[in-house]
Amino acid sequence: MPWIEAILRGQTVLARANASGQLLAEGGRVEVRYKPNDGRAYRASVANLSPAPGGRLLPDETCGPAEAAAPSGARTKAATAAAPRLNASWVAYTDGACSGNPGPAGSGMVVIAPGGKIHEGFEYLGHATNNVAELTAVLRGAECIPRDADSAEVVTDSKYAIGVLTKGWKAKANQDLIHRIRRALEGRHLRLVYVPGHAGVPMNERADELAREAVRTGSSRPLPRLVAEKAPDAAVRGATEKLPRP
Repeated sequence: MPWIEAILRGQTVLARANASGQLLAEGGRVEVRYKPNDGRAYRASVANLSPAPGGRLLPDETCGPAEAAAPSGARTKAATAAAPRLNASWVAYTDGACSGNPGPAGSGMVVIAPGGKIHEGFEYLGHATNNVAELTAVLRGAECIPRDADSAEVVTDSKYAIGVLTKGWKAKANQDLIHRIRRALEGRHLRLVYVPGHAGVPMNERADELAREAVRTGSSRPLPRLVAEKAPDAAVRGATEKLPRP
């Protein structure tokens, strides 16, 4: 059975369709995938789905095998239990999206600076794989965080990215990109963190939305280059303390 690009609550997803491109519903629900190979199949109400403008009919092999996802309440509880406690002063949530695999791809990033200020960005990558989109998001998140940050975490829902970057997985492709990320990470107080995808983790969901916006619009909005604020040294503090009060 083929797939068709569809819109679900503002997001582009892949939905089961028949050979004519019509949504294939069973009991009023349609099998959908947020990503072609994330291993989870969801079932959305046909009333909440609409064909994406210019949506393509894609072959069955576009999406790999997947298990049925747990109900939304169970997913949220699982995400709460599995999500790490993030204690770093800088945190970057990253995600990738791909319409087809390979196909039009994008990366989304949400960076939380000390004090809670949020910076968002996305990047359109052209024709690429979902793994490239995930890795590029990790790279952009790491690049945005100041190198002299005292502690930082880059969060991803990509087990592939975690595997090739921290677990010694052999990468058959994307070696240049992986090497660039390793160079961006080395010598820094920065660690990679895994978080479940599409499980109700707010900033991870936002990074996914930004990645899909890049794919949908074919445009980019780069993250700023941020600078870590440093506390004044002792001489400056002393001079400030001696200033007369107004």
